[in-house]
Amino acid sequence: MYREGMDGRIILAPMLAALLFVLTVLLGEKITMIAVASVAVLWWIFFTSHRWKSIRNTIMAALFCVGFVFIANKVFTKLPIHQQNRINVLMEGPESDPKGAGYNVLQAMIAIGSGGPTGKGFLQGTQTKYNFVPEQHTDFIFCTVGEEYGFVGSFLVVGAFVFLILRIIRNAERQRSAFARIYGYCVASILAFHVVINVGMVIGVMPVIGIPLPFFSYGGSSLLSFTILLFIFIKQDANRLSLL
Repeated sequence: MYREGMDGRIILAPMLAALLFVLTVLLGEKITMIAVASVAVLWWIFFTSHRWKSIRNTIMAALFCVGFVFIANKVFTKLPIHQQNRINVLMEGPESDPKGAGYNVLQAMIAIGSGGPTGKGFLQGTQTKYNFVPEQHTDFIFCTVGEEYGFVGSFLVVGAFVFLILRIIRNAERQRSAFARIYGYCVASILAFHVVINVGMVIGVMPVIGIPLPFFSYGGSSLLSFTILLFIFIKQDANRLSLL
């Protein structure tokens, strides 16, 4: 959407919302509201003029942020317990609940860390071979790569995804139709989202939400879906010169 002309300031709104949600979970509702009010006052003093329009915009933004913090706290308390536990484990670390919600992530991190620079070798990983890591063939398959092939193997896998995504964006830019260009960016975004979330949840920096690693995780539906997405774009790119 940004590539097609959307105002970049609109992108800041969900980023600010995510930051406020994280601060609300970590610091609590009252402390976060006080922090928002303090930032609004400092912003008004140092970065805005004393015109009524600037003051009004600052007040409205502060009220919106305070309201969002209040709503975010209420929404978080209404979530199912297992979802709250996953978020708390993300904020506090998997060591806070090693036998519960943090077990999967903790075992995956141990597996990746034990791989070292070059790994233990094919099918030689103890954490994965003896099934300490649950769902190691689907959602947590990246820890298998990290344990058996180490940092080098993990770097190559992530590098291959980055190359694929950048290649899709490059091909999207040379399309002659807006539809093909937008579709290409959508394919790149879907792949990037899955890679970042999947790898992030395995190393403990993203919540565990159970999405596959494209072209790696076991499962016919995910492999078929990603293949169809990619092949449709390849067909569009092959026919781009036929468009005026």
